[in-house]
Amino acid sequence: MNSKKRVYLAAPLFNEMELNYNKSMAKKLSQYFDVFLPQEDGLLLRNLIKAGLPHERAERMVFDADIQAMKESDMLIAILNGAHIDEGVAFELGFSHATGKRCIGFKTDIRQALPTGNNPMIQQSCERIFDSEETLFKWLTKNFKQAEIFSTDTTD
Repeated sequence: MNSKKRVYLAAPLFNEMELNYNKSMAKKLSQYFDVFLPQEDGLLLRNLIKAGLPHERAERMVFDADIQAMKESDMLIAILNGAHIDEGVAFELGFSHATGKRCIGFKTDIRQALPTGNNPMIQQSCERIFDSEETLFKWLTKNFKQAEIFSTDTTD
């Protein structure tokens, strides 16, 4: 049985534009990977609270679900757009890097907090940071050839 490697797509998800962009990126990535997109595959705090869960319990559920998904992923792709990198994305990137996952950044936004570029903690957590979808996908196809994208399960 062949199964794709799993990618956790870390991205801000707080407005319609971000949500739509994330869906678009996940769809493109799904050609190569099984993609975990927190807004669709995980839990959203606003939905849990709307359903009547206490805030603290809802936060714990979101946290636990995302931690588990990162642990189960082979790689994290972090959307780094914005004048400041989203807090959740920064955490997900740091956690994934600390647990030995491959971490790739993607930033098309020219805004940055530091005059020298990204915060060193972000920059050094990423194996590479791409500034266009074209270069990201060229790199993915070059570095994750079919044999590497798919792992073969020899058990029946």
